[in-house]
Amino acid sequence: MPQITALTTEILLPALEQAIDATVIIGQDNEIIFYNQAAEALWGIPREEVLGRNVDCLVPTRLRHEHDRYIDRNRESGHNRIVGTSREVEFTRADGEYICGVLSLSKVQIGEGSKRQIYYMGVMKNVTEESQRRKILILQNDVLQALASDMLIQDIGELICRKVEAFVPNAVAALLVLDDSQPWRVICTPALPPRIRHALETTVPSPSDVEKLQANPSYTGRLVWDNYQSMCRSLGLQSCYAAPLLAGDGRVTGIFSLYLRENNQLGAWPQRLVGACLPFCALALEQHATKTHMSQLARFDSLTGLLNRGALHRVMEDMIAQPGNQTLAIFMLDIDRFRDINDALGHVYADQFLVEIAARIRSIAKEDYVLSRSGGDEFVMVVPDCEGARIEEIARSLLETIGHPLQIGQNTLSISCSIGISTFPANGPDSESLLSYADTAMRQAKEDGRGTFRFANLEKNQVAQDRLVLGSALRDSLAQGMLQLHYQPQVRTYTLELSGVEALSRWHHPTLGNIYPSRFIAVAEETGQIEAIGRWSLLEACRQIVKWDSEGVYVPTVAVNLSAVHFRNRALPEHIAALLKDHDLKPARLTVEITESVMMDNSRDTEEVLQSIRNLGCGLSMDDFGTGYSSLSRLTRLPLTEIKIDRSFINDFEYDTNAQAVTMAVIGIGSRLGMTVVTEGVETEQQRDLLEKLNCDVMQGYLFAKPLAPHDLEEWVRRGGAPTVIRQIEAARGGKAAPTAAAPKAAPAPQTAPASGEPAAETGKKDASTAAVASATPSKS
Repeated sequence: MPQITALTTEILLPALEQAIDATVIIGQDNEIIFYNQAAEALWGIPREEVLGRNVDCLVPTRLRHEHDRYIDRNRESGHNRIVGTSREVEFTRADGEYICGVLSLSKVQIGEGSKRQIYYMGVMKNVTEESQRRKILILQNDVLQALASDMLIQDIGELICRKVEAFVPNAVAALLVLDDSQPWRVICTPALPPRIRHALETTVPSPSDVEKLQANPSYTGRLVWDNYQSMCRSLGLQSCYAAPLLAGDGRVTGIFSLYLRENNQLGAWPQRLVGACLPFCALALEQHATKTHMSQLARFDSLTGLLNRGALHRVMEDMIAQPGNQTLAIFMLDIDRFRDINDALGHVYADQFLVEIAARIRSIAKEDYVLSRSGGDEFVMVVPDCEGARIEEIARSLLETIGHPLQIGQNTLSISCSIGISTFPANGPDSESLLSYADTAMRQAKEDGRGTFRFANLEKNQVAQDRLVLGSALRDSLAQGMLQLHYQPQVRTYTLELSGVEALSRWHHPTLGNIYPSRFIAVAEETGQIEAIGRWSLLEACRQIVKWDSEGVYVPTVAVNLSAVHFRNRALPEHIAALLKDHDLKPARLTVEITESVMMDNSRDTEEVLQSIRNLGCGLSMDDFGTGYSSLSRLTRLPLTEIKIDRSFINDFEYDTNAQAVTMAVIGIGSRLGMTVVTEGVETEQQRDLLEKLNCDVMQGYLFAKPLAPHDLEEWVRRGGAPTVIRQIEAARGGKAAPTAAAPKAAPAPQTAPASGEPAAETGKKDASTAAVASATPSKS
């Protein structure tokens, strides 16, 4: 077993003397009795000046007056706050260097009772470097969190200044931001004397100063210290450390400065801390510049510098919200034939043109006018407290100013503009309404010949608003199944038996009430919903045929009117085929009606779609024949099975020989082409008799039945249909009875469905079952 050497003073004292950490032993009277070499280096005080002196000579100045009391209390009562613990201590070394150390204090008791003696041993480890690095990391973390939380530059600057002042005793920090729009903007804590802050803020650095600062960072001291040295010292600031903040492209964006209340007693720490703050401050300023730029982009048109449309709305809303009887005049200007200018000059010269137009508008605008380029060649001027004759004066001034010839490149341009004018409060309570009214008025000015101005017309705007409301309501109604199909019977001329039905859309809105088809179909076409209505009509018609069949009511065919847009879709025949298959229907049970716009469409896609539908076995009907620009040559080339004579020819049919002649001609053409001819709008017995004499195939009109809901059509069929209706009319008038069975031209179709669910077959001239019908077009009665 190895021999253990006894610890003696000859061993312990040299060991303590050579320890790498500063070691101090305190005697009975709080005097220093041991002070090693590491302690000499740490405090910067020679051993001979320390030994025998009270230990408070090593304690930071601000704590010396309480130090003996703390030690005595521990000696007498054992009450302890620091003995046996470790804590970080900051102090200034004799040469003024800032020191941070970790102090561990131990208590040594020798003897008992009256002979008891208490000594203290303190061990101080120098952690200055680690402490400074930790503080810089804390600062970095706090600043990055602030940047991530989208704090304002003012708040971030104050955060940095507060942290730095906490890290450096008796220091005052300031962040100076250099903006293009103003002199130094000073961000600081209340510790910076107001006089100094004011002096810095009123300094206007010259371009030469900024260049020197960019080339020589030491020039910073002249700007923030040399020029104000006397004032600073009179207010207790004795020295300053400062450095410029540079953007990524080398531009000077600011200065970070640290003022000390004592002459340099902190060594290199203030300078190091200033240097460490530069990246954080530069990052904060760069983020601030980016936000400012984005805000600029969000508010201003990049080409002309005028407000953009979004900012215009916000400014107008603020103006409207002002108390009092505020009035506004809104002038919306649009350059006439700008597209020609753009095409002729190219985009570069066209941009120059718009910049010049913006400058001309600025030239007649007063300080309180609001100017905006709201898009393309459209400009807006908002004039407060403007009404009466002054509105027309401004409008004429705008027309005259903008109308001067303009030289762009080698081109001299003659210019005119159209202006729409709305006023607040007359034309609406908000910016959206006012701009909408002005826009409509501007378009009216263009329609009236350009180069003029027009005031908002409330009636025309109301129509547009109604259309907007109606379009939204239609979309909701279609999604919620609020649309319905009604069905108007079509009957064979000689037998009055049911040939088919025409499907007509009906819309009852819970709030808006009944909406006329002529109104909502136009809205559907304008809002792009017409195709959805067509698909719904096809589906609903197929579903209804199956339902009628299941209830023993046979309807030979149902016709659905589709708009021109459907026939440009090559998938339409496949969609119809899928519907027929899903509902187990023969194709002849469905007729698709086309309008004359489809007939006049010479595109290959449309012709192929029509032929594909016909190849399925479905009927194809030409609706409202003779009212548009029907071409007889197209009539012969299209795979039509039916043409419908428009109701306009039947009005006063009994007395108008021209109408009779045209009707007879159409019937003859249809007969020779092998098509069924259907006449709409039959309302009187005389019209029926004449059509019978002209050999019309099928009739449709209020004489037989109005458009009926599905259940009402069932009842109409069960009561005997058109023959019963005509018998009742004849009986009431004492006239001839209606035919009931035999047909001179074709065998009658049954009123109830055969077991197979198929209509009568076609023979020679189309059987009346193929004369079917028609249309989901709600533009009909």
